[in-house]
Amino acid sequence: MPLVKAGFVVLDCAEPEKLAVFYTELLQGEQTDVTVNRVEIRGADGTRLAFRRDTNATPPSWPRPENSLQAHLDFVVEDLDEVERLIVGLGGRPIEAKDARGAHEERGYADPSGHSFTLRRVAATAPKQG
Repeated sequence: MPLVKAGFVVLDCAEPEKLAVFYTELLQGEQTDVTVNRVEIRGADGTRLAFRRDTNATPPSWPRPENSLQAHLDFVVEDLDEVERLIVGLGGRPIEAKDARGAHEERGYADPSGHSFTLRRVAATAPKQG
């Protein structure tokens, strides 16, 4: 058994309960542990995130230079437009729209607390024949 196991990506925010709902819905997951100052979730694919209460939390201003991007999440999707509608419906917002060509198209968003994340489109693979 390894000495260290990967834990959670933890996002600091003023209202962890609300932010946990956003990511639980986005990742089609479930809340796994809730305490006064922390909520943990597991996405349908096993992704584990936690949200920790910090009443003084201020989100990064990325892509503006005043406050550098410290970390962000990347999610891989097949349909950018469909997932964007979900994000906006859940209270997130677009923060950057790249019109990238090729197999990896990306779009940037902010969650309801202002944390940035990226959707990367990957081409769907055709099922193997025969």
